[in-house]
Amino acid sequence: MSLSIIILAAGKGTRMRSDLPKVLHPLANKPMLGHVIDCARSLSECASLHIVYGHQGQQLQLAFNNQNDLNWHHQAKQLGTAHAVGIALATIPDNHQVLVLYGDVPLITKHTLNPLLSATKKDSLGVLTALMDKPQGYGRIIRNAQSQVTAIVEERDANNLQREICEVNTGILLAQADFLKRAIDRIDNENSQGEYYLTDVIAEAVLDTLSVYGVIAEETQETLGVNDRLQLATMERLYQQRQAQTCLRNGVTLKDPARFDLRGEFSHGTDCSIDINVLLKGQVTLGNRVNIGANCVIEDAVIGDDVTIQPNTVVQQAHVGNGCQLGPFARLRPGAILQEDVRVGNFVEIKKSTVGSGTKINHLSYVGDALIGEKANLGAGTITCNYDGANKSCTIIGDEAFIGSATQLVAPVEIGQRATIGAGSTITKDAPADTLTLSRSKQVSLRSWKRPVKKHRGH
Repeated sequence: MSLSIIILAAGKGTRMRSDLPKVLHPLANKPMLGHVIDCARSLSECASLHIVYGHQGQQLQLAFNNQNDLNWHHQAKQLGTAHAVGIALATIPDNHQVLVLYGDVPLITKHTLNPLLSATKKDSLGVLTALMDKPQGYGRIIRNAQSQVTAIVEERDANNLQREICEVNTGILLAQADFLKRAIDRIDNENSQGEYYLTDVIAEAVLDTLSVYGVIAEETQETLGVNDRLQLATMERLYQQRQAQTCLRNGVTLKDPARFDLRGEFSHGTDCSIDINVLLKGQVTLGNRVNIGANCVIEDAVIGDDVTIQPNTVVQQAHVGNGCQLGPFARLRPGAILQEDVRVGNFVEIKKSTVGSGTKINHLSYVGDALIGEKANLGAGTITCNYDGANKSCTIIGDEAFIGSATQLVAPVEIGQRATIGAGSTITKDAPADTLTLSRSKQVSLRSWKRPVKKHRGH
């Protein structure tokens, strides 16, 4: 049977105390709704994907405006979960199975959903349940002697015996579209909230003599929802714990898994080691034997084999070749390309530049819009002056050039191969190859000069 998936994302999220729709709050740098959409797409049976939105729906659609497989449905009035599902059902064929997910339950995975899909056949209904040591606040699952679900009792309506039940409703269910349409039409809103509850379809299924299967989630954490920022912070740590466990199982050494954050996609070779408080963002690829020190941020970067990244280094949208050494306190900005065996030391910043193999930039330098050859050496305090206030220009440094400390290279300018630039120079014209070039004012010593003495003010 074809599977249509409905994701409910219409809630205001009042307890978030935010102008941002709740499901757009980020988990690991991705909106919560994005995680649920990714999970839905991972189900091989998925034929169509529907999002029911309400509060600030334009923001939701804008956040996912390049994803053409999403069908958007507006719930103008917040009349409950059954009402929201009914809006999307109008466009789903009767013979489809319908899986209902929630945009604020971001940890759900296909590993947890597949048993529900397997257990629920045509003319039956499946409910994903969870076992909780402290089930307070959740609807309890009532089963018959054959272990089929016969009812979901909300806590406020449960008797003392029912409140002892630890199996609870997650809200996630699977049923035939034609049944859901009939059942929702029969549901009323005679309750304290005046809303149409999706859980009421369980009673309708029992009335129609449909089998109702309760499938217990192996990972209860995956079924948890987010209602406020405290729960979101808790969810972030659960998510990062899961990310760290995956990395460890795949052979990455994490010095402290509790102090590692992955906010994107991560691929790596063998024998990589990551110290504490490292943040990986976007698309990050590590080669073999990469060693990353503490407090580093790596974003949208490719790191080659045998690279050492010292503590407190930032690498953003850059490519680092094999055998490079970075940091500590180095920064590679977008467009930085380091070829093999480059050394970039403390307080060096490189932007939109290519640095040739074996080149050293060890101390306190800024390199922007530059093309640097192989085995060059840039002394401490070297600056490429690439911006004139309106335009940016390129600096070219040839192979084996030596740039003395505290040198300013005013672009556009070219330094020839094996050229030497004297320390403290301001270079505004091309420097020829195999030649010493320097620019300095005459040094003067004034013997008659006296150091100023601070004047004492009278009282």
